[in-house]
Amino acid sequence: MTDFINRKILHRSAVALSAMAIGTLALTGSAAATPLPLFPFFMMPPAQQSPVPLMQSPQSDEDNAVIEQPARFRRQIVSYASREAPGTIIIDTPNTYLYYVLGGGQAIRYGIGVGRDGFTWSGVQTVTRKAEWPAWTPPAEMIARQPYLPRHMAGGPGNPLGARAIYLGGTIYRIHGTNMPETIGTQVSSGCIRLTNQDVSDLYSRVNMGTRVIVLPMDRRTDNVSGKRG
Repeated sequence: MTDFINRKILHRSAVALSAMAIGTLALTGSAAATPLPLFPFFMMPPAQQSPVPLMQSPQSDEDNAVIEQPARFRRQIVSYASREAPGTIIIDTPNTYLYYVLGGGQAIRYGIGVGRDGFTWSGVQTVTRKAEWPAWTPPAEMIARQPYLPRHMAGGPGNPLGARAIYLGGTIYRIHGTNMPETIGTQVSSGCIRLTNQDVSDLYSRVNMGTRVIVLPMDRRTDNVSGKRG
């Protein structure tokens, strides 16, 4: 009886040891097949991201002519009969055109913005100063009408005088650019003559000190679509 019990205990021990050995092998095999990283968050590859596009440079104000203008206000060479010497500037206030006389019956025609009601003027002046990206100091008369205006503004794309300014005699008036090209062809200013920045830059390159500037009165209305004076 004692021998039987001892044999049974030995059998159970052998079975238990076999089970432990199998379990150990199973765990060892599983670990070899799929090892677990100690720090999985260090092992993850960095997420792939699309390249960030380079920010485009803001469009230069001198390029604002890309805004679509009516064909008649685009800079162009037209037939223009005039007795004035080549190089003269003639401002056709009622038709919102500026002519740069070439001679031989031709001129370069630019679309312009002119003075609003009560602020147009006429006469003959000469160019006394030229400036690139001019600063703006509103005259006292304008400050009196619009006290909210700045007393001085440095030149640059945000300046109302735009890219270039051509000063007329000793007056407060200028031929200048604008950062509001949609106002070309309208009566909007306090008497200054405005062109797109691209057009005023072109005119600026042609004009010399002492250039004669003729400003026609508002009541001189002519049908000048062809560019010929009436």
